[in-house]
Amino acid sequence: MDTVRDGAPADRREFADWVRPHLPAMARLAARLAPDAERDDVVQEALLRAWLKRRQYDEGKGTPTAWLLAITADRAGRARARGRPDVLARERQVEPVSDAGLDLRQALDRLTGRQRAAVDCVYFVGLTVAETAAVMRCAEGTVKSTLADARTRLRALLEVAG
Repeated sequence: MDTVRDGAPADRREFADWVRPHLPAMARLAARLAPDAERDDVVQEALLRAWLKRRQYDEGKGTPTAWLLAITADRAGRARARGRPDVLARERQVEPVSDAGLDLRQALDRLTGRQRAAVDCVYFVGLTVAETAAVMRCAEGTVKSTLADARTRLRALLEVAG
């Protein structure tokens, strides 16, 4: 494989082969982070961005999976912001939920964007804490703290519903 730098493919065919094993994880993350957007559109935007930025990939800084999922998370966030302007207002809400029918999906929707991203990456996409840190562009300790906060918030939300 003719690489551009540190493992990134140089031509379209090599790029397609390089990203193929990561497509399922990219699709799962896109669906989780931008549920109202078309998952395939988000993945396509991420692939285009990855192709254009392939020279910036540095395997010394992380795995291809983490790099591609970081791009996917960015594109999903943009798609989500375009499609749902009320997201920021909803994320700032902290009052308890009194709806007895609250389910896990509704509880996950009440997490902050950062908490939801950490939960999605670790529990729904199956990334390690280190890979999640690369996707979220933060320290591993931040991911662990964010996950702990998210679990506490989910526990409280689900207890109210139960």
